[in-house]
Amino acid sequence: MILSPGAFVRVGLLLLLAVILQLSAFSQIGIAGGHADLVVLAVAAVAYYGGSVSGSAAGFAAGFLLDLLTGATMGASSLVLTAVGYGVGRYREVRDPSHGLLPIPVGAAATAAWVTAFAAVSLMLDIGARVSPLVLRDMVVTILLNALLAFPVFAGVRRLLRPSLARDPVEVRRRRQQPREAGPLGLRGLEI
Repeated sequence: MILSPGAFVRVGLLLLLAVILQLSAFSQIGIAGGHADLVVLAVAAVAYYGGSVSGSAAGFAAGFLLDLLTGATMGASSLVLTAVGYGVGRYREVRDPSHGLLPIPVGAAATAAWVTAFAAVSLMLDIGARVSPLVLRDMVVTILLNALLAFPVFAGVRRLLRPSLARDPVEVRRRRQQPREAGPLGLRGLEI
């Protein structure tokens, strides 16, 4: 991602919107005990398109804002979302996935990492997390709900961040090396 003031503003507004929507709407809607978590998907999408540094910064900011607005123990959400953002961004940098439906398993994996790591941090800090077999059911339902929401969220974030995304140097080099074919009127690059 090209770090510009516009990119900071866009990512900041995206994370603020995701946290506000999560706290006001998505956390109130429960389906079979699970809740869709928009904040994790927004952080994963920023990390997926921006890289590990942008993802970890977005994860920290979103977690800090989430902890501030909910009154939870400061740092618990920030710690876990920073790790999730870094992990998704690093996966994108190392593997360079190109499949169009990859946001769905990436969103599901990021959500699975979020719910398990947040549960572990909550238990270690003794925040008051309950332990029961129903927690596993709720975790699975949350992962499935986020897998359903991943594709539209990732598409929206990509459209929002498109001006800030750096072009892939390998793709640019490959396009330069391919000879252009003449169009039907003899004009180069004219595609019909």
